[in-house]
Amino acid sequence: MRGLVALIGALTILTACGSPTVQAPLPPVQGAPEPLTSAEDLPPLSDPSTPPWPEGPITAIELGGPIKVGLLLPLSGRYARIGEAMQNAAQLALFDIADEDFALVVRDTRGTPQGAQEAARAVLSENVRLILGPLFATSLEAMAADARAAQVPIITFSNDRSIAGDGVYVMGLAPQPQIDRIVGFASGQGLTRFAVLAPSSPYGQAVVTALQEATLRYGVELSRVVTYPPDTGDLTLEVRSLADYDARHQALLDQRSILAARGDDAAKRALKRLDGLETLGRPDFDAVILPEGGKRLQVIAPSLAFYDVDPVEVRFLGTSIWEDPNLGAEPSLAGGWFTAPQPELWQTFAGRYRDTYANAPPRVVSLAYDATALAAVLARGTADAAEPFTYAETLLTQPNGFAGIDGVFRFLPDGAIDRHLAVLELERQGFKVIDPARPGFQDTGS
Repeated sequence: MRGLVALIGALTILTACGSPTVQAPLPPVQGAPEPLTSAEDLPPLSDPSTPPWPEGPITAIELGGPIKVGLLLPLSGRYARIGEAMQNAAQLALFDIADEDFALVVRDTRGTPQGAQEAARAVLSENVRLILGPLFATSLEAMAADARAAQVPIITFSNDRSIAGDGVYVMGLAPQPQIDRIVGFASGQGLTRFAVLAPSSPYGQAVVTALQEATLRYGVELSRVVTYPPDTGDLTLEVRSLADYDARHQALLDQRSILAARGDDAAKRALKRLDGLETLGRPDFDAVILPEGGKRLQVIAPSLAFYDVDPVEVRFLGTSIWEDPNLGAEPSLAGGWFTAPQPELWQTFAGRYRDTYANAPPRVVSLAYDATALAAVLARGTADAAEPFTYAETLLTQPNGFAGIDGVFRFLPDGAIDRHLAVLELERQGFKVIDPARPGFQDTGS
């Protein structure tokens, strides 16, 4: 049995009913620095004192054949741990999927635009036929012109859809489809008024824009938008503003004064009912989107509850950054909904990664596995070693798409990725799927 292929069936090119399929695996990412897990939060390397790579250029992982694909990752610098983990996942895909005539040429971007440009020129000089990576949009912008001039397409791990097109395919999980999915599901459950508390980062701004579009699409209300500097340590003012706490607190004080002035028995009973309250009335929303994760989210959620945004009355909603089994330990987050790829195949893959490399993988590594597996599968469809992967959409933009670790996906002609996502609910110990991802594109036509 060959690893993940034997375990989960791996990546499949989806075809119409009755057509043959090609076996092989695939994933999503939180592609830019904002949605990515920070390097400091990643599991330590086996020996943190030893750099993951020697000085000098990274050599190709040769399997003996002429078909070369470049892999550009940050293998030094701030994001080296992420890069190393993604390279590990790519090696697993090579073992599972690649034929003997396939070679992956790895180069270090150093996590910088200049490093990405140098890495791209290095792999292009070796006549690669496809480039996987880099991780960040700024790095992609620095090297895309060279790849386009050489007519070599790129599958980038970024989630910035604005960089897609003209031979660039964006594989990362962007905010827009996640917000559309969660708003569509929540509105179907009777939630009609939405708010958002988001960082004023590119990722947070993309979430706000996506929410504005989604509320219009589903005919629901966007009641309140509050943003905050991403590096701020105290969100008290922003949380109070979102909760409309001061106005609601003043409304309670005014009501108490009116009742006290009346002084009759009914007023006294009403005053008694107000004992212990801090505000009068509910917030002007019944769902709030919180595009944060980890420790920051575990501070924001109870702060909202403290300022009378009751998670029993207001549903807390999130993006795939919430795919963390520890978040539900915060009582105010338990019962929150978020959208992410269907989790079962990722859980199987993560177990295999731990068994192989003796540490837990960051969630983003599924992108590297799936992209490498996809490249290996598509390489089988080329006529000969002289034929490059081209911008022709017959390969990358097959309308029925592919199935991989994170479910079904397809690249659109404009370079964006289309994925089917699930809706999950946080529990005290993990999360559960409450609305599964659709299994394929062919059944719905979309």
